[in-house]
Amino acid sequence: MIFKYNKLGVGFYKLLVLCCLTAFASLTSKGQNIGIGASGLYNFQTEGWGVGARLSINPNNRLSFVPQFSYYLPSNKVNEYYAGLSIEYKLYLAKKFHLYALMHGAYNSWLNYESSPMEDAQANNWNLEFGGGLTTNGCWRPFIEYRYNMNFKETHLQVGIMYILGCGSRSSHGICPAYH
Repeated sequence: MIFKYNKLGVGFYKLLVLCCLTAFASLTSKGQNIGIGASGLYNFQTEGWGVGARLSINPNNRLSFVPQFSYYLPSNKVNEYYAGLSIEYKLYLAKKFHLYALMHGAYNSWLNYESSPMEDAQANNWNLEFGGGLTTNGCWRPFIEYRYNMNFKETHLQVGIMYILGCGSRSSHGICPAYH
């Protein structure tokens, strides 16, 4: 089983509960406050491929909160998963796209750390990443992000798509702000 109980795992579960409560609160408020998406990842230093999933809370606001899960496949040199939270700040809000800066904190479980040549490789890690991204401003939002991991001193690229729930539907909340 991927999720092993340990003292770092408790912090992960607290983060997961906090993310779920925040998402639930946003879903029960006014419409179009949640986006759901998937991405492909590429780590330049390890030459590894991964997949990711995310929620975007308040994607149409200047400040968004984005709980994420990423998994680097066992066929890579490094097999690991991340569970964390990004804070995105839109630097430029245009009619058709957004340019944003991001900060991401995450729990990392390095599943094959024993095979690493690093002297202090560990199975459980906490990471801080900084980066930037670009996305469109429609109901379906392709995005691209470039990030730097402060702990492992490595970079990765994420390319994906997100759908804004309730976008484009005519309801008592109106239509998606992208169409105004």
